[in-house]
Amino acid sequence: MAVPVIMPKLEMSQETATVVEWLKQEGEHVEKGEPLLMVETDKVTLEIDSPASGILAGVRVGPQQVVPVTEVIAYILQPGEELPREAEVPSPPPPPIPPLAATPVAQRLATARGVDLSAVVGTGPGGRITKADVEAVLAAPSRPAVEPPPEKVRATPAARRIARERGVDLLAVPGSGPQGRIQAADVLAFTRAPAVAPAPAAEVVPLQGMRRTIAERMTTSYRTAPHITFTVRVDMSGFKKARARLNARAEATGQPHVSATALIVKAVAWALKRHPWLNSTLRDEEIHLLPEINVGVAVALEEGLIVPVVHQADRKSVAEIAAEMNDLVTRAREGRLTPADVTGGTFTVSNLGPFGIEQFTAIINPPQAAILAVGATQLEPVVDEEGQVVVRPVMRMTLSADHRVVDGAMAARFLTDLREALETPTLLLW
Repeated sequence: MAVPVIMPKLEMSQETATVVEWLKQEGEHVEKGEPLLMVETDKVTLEIDSPASGILAGVRVGPQQVVPVTEVIAYILQPGEELPREAEVPSPPPPPIPPLAATPVAQRLATARGVDLSAVVGTGPGGRITKADVEAVLAAPSRPAVEPPPEKVRATPAARRIARERGVDLLAVPGSGPQGRIQAADVLAFTRAPAVAPAPAAEVVPLQGMRRTIAERMTTSYRTAPHITFTVRVDMSGFKKARARLNARAEATGQPHVSATALIVKAVAWALKRHPWLNSTLRDEEIHLLPEINVGVAVALEEGLIVPVVHQADRKSVAEIAAEMNDLVTRAREGRLTPADVTGGTFTVSNLGPFGIEQFTAIINPPQAAILAVGATQLEPVVDEEGQVVVRPVMRMTLSADHRVVDGAMAARFLTDLREALETPTLLLW
């Protein structure tokens, strides 16, 4: 019996997925559990295994097609078995005919001379039809040239005479006289003007896959959640010393290197434990204070942004968070994250310090209530407790919060505690 291959539902809120590529071809034998195709959701790219052993047949969708979850996309047949009747794929409609690309001058010339642009081969960038292409059609022996009716071009007699003498097509000359009438000076200026090459065609990149999902989610977040932002400066002297000691110990014991982001995640989890309203979500007119503290960390990829999650970060040591983050970031860049790696986040940290960004404002990652934007640490003059100007490493961080859930005082208290934890990391042991 034919076994259907369905587009799986990998996440609770997932409605569609995109076929990236088929790893097996139509008519090829496949074993049960063998990778059959790659699909992309709004968060991860995954291999989908074959549900049975047999021959792949009746493939209904191709690469880059978006398919609703639970829809049949192919079948696995046994030798000699035929596709079920419902597997017949209707012939796809013919692709729409794209509009002809032609320069404005070429369009005006074609209209005036009665040239069908669909019969003209464009030689410009990206196949664009130029004036020269239309003139080549007009000059062809099989088609007698047709002079434009005089009323098509408004020009003075002097302008027409100069145009005839100099071989200028008045259709290409912009007029400066009343109602756009072409003057003699316009023709003379046109003959002296340098030829302008057509602008190169822009590269067109479809808004799809991860990039489309990011666009939709961020637009929804910015439109529906009233953002309030708060920025503080942090003296990172104690942070840098603590991190150096941790990495010395990690090197001595053969454990993973502790990144600045890993230590920041630990401090954020510590502060969220004390300020649960920042670790919440708004659902159906109700604010849910979430029981787990799962900190997402934004990771930049070539195709967009992904946010793997450190689950229960408040219950893990710095060493455990560092090891988990190293693994998550590596698998994110290799495209090997699972749905469990990117779901369940309750708060997000976006660190652009490694890119040299001093300060920025991040958009909340829905359905979360807040996100922390971390900038670069730089040496700056500050006034110490004794009133002396000293040079210290300073980092700026900006909290964006959903004002429907978080008030200014709540956000300020959270940032104050977080700053204190970063400036005095021994508080994380408290």
